Amino acid sequence: MINIQECMKEIHNIDTSSILERIHFEIIVAVEELGTVTSAAKKLHLSQSALSHSMRKLEKSLGLEIWQRQGRRLVLTQAGEYLLAVAERSLTQFNHAEERLRLFAQGQKGILRVGMECHPCYQWLLKVVAPYLISWPSVDIDIKQKFQFGGIGALFGYEIDMLVTPDPLFKKKLLFEPVFDYEQVLVVGKSHELYQADFINPEDLSQEIVITYPVSIDRLDIFSQFMTPAGIYPKEHKVIENTDIMLQMVESGRGVAALPRWLVEESSKHFQVAPVALGSKGIQKQIYLGIREDEVNIDYISAFLQLAREQCYVK
Repeated sequence: MINIQECMKEIHNIDTSSILERIHFEIIVAVEELGTVTSAAKKLHLSQSALSHSMRKLEKSLGLEIWQRQGRRLVLTQAGEYLLAVAERSLTQFNHAEERLRLFAQGQKGILRVGMECHPCYQWLLKVVAPYLISWPSVDIDIKQKFQFGGIGALFGYEIDMLVTPDPLFKKKLLFEPVFDYEQVLVVGKSHELYQADFINPEDLSQEIVITYPVSIDRLDIFSQFMTPAGIYPKEHKVIENTDIMLQMVESGRGVAALPRWLVEESSKHFQVAPVALGSKGIQKQIYLGIREDEVNIDYISAFLQLAREQCYVK
């Protein structure tokens, strides 16, 4: 039997003067995830009646339906889908803030969550992370390569604290700072006819198997800045996620690839490959670190930026 007093106490705790509260976001996410009020109520440690009341009151306050019933399940309306997207981002920010405050209370700096938007940048990042961990023993680093909302969305949504990318998208409230210059080059094996070439033209790749990371073509420099403007497409385009496997494929004559010159020159110690400039002027790139603008003065974040600027590598 439902205890009326307990139920009313739960309802009082859920409903406040504001239309949208954190509990509303938690309800929207839980109902969408589990499909029924009963299951969502169990997850949120509420009675079913208290949860149902809160859902009805939220819809009444907003003046629209958030859910529609389909059989035994509840599905979101268009307005509900919008609120779900807001809820997922907002809850991520709430959780991030609570975790950071908890660490501050314990005398710790926290965790620097770094997002990666380019595969070869990972090799560069390792050179910065090693001395940083020595200098900042109270800060841990978590590397993320897959984001729920994409790199920029992950920054806005507080999934990550810093984004490593060669292709910044300048937006309000975000700060992107260049920390490393490099040249994007073609990688060929020792037996390839272009092995000794100083540079190539786009048409030289028309009969080649071009190997790239699994990234959309419009974000691959060898396509967007080299072949596509010239109206050239390779004989075949293959995707490989692992850099070492990619280099092994190139070394064995199974294709060519595009990588940063510094990475190719370092890899030539282990693989029989060589860099060739893409065009007579080459393709010049930069690695950027993106952060939220209002966090630029956080000591352990600004220290990472400074350390990244100071690092010098073979280009």
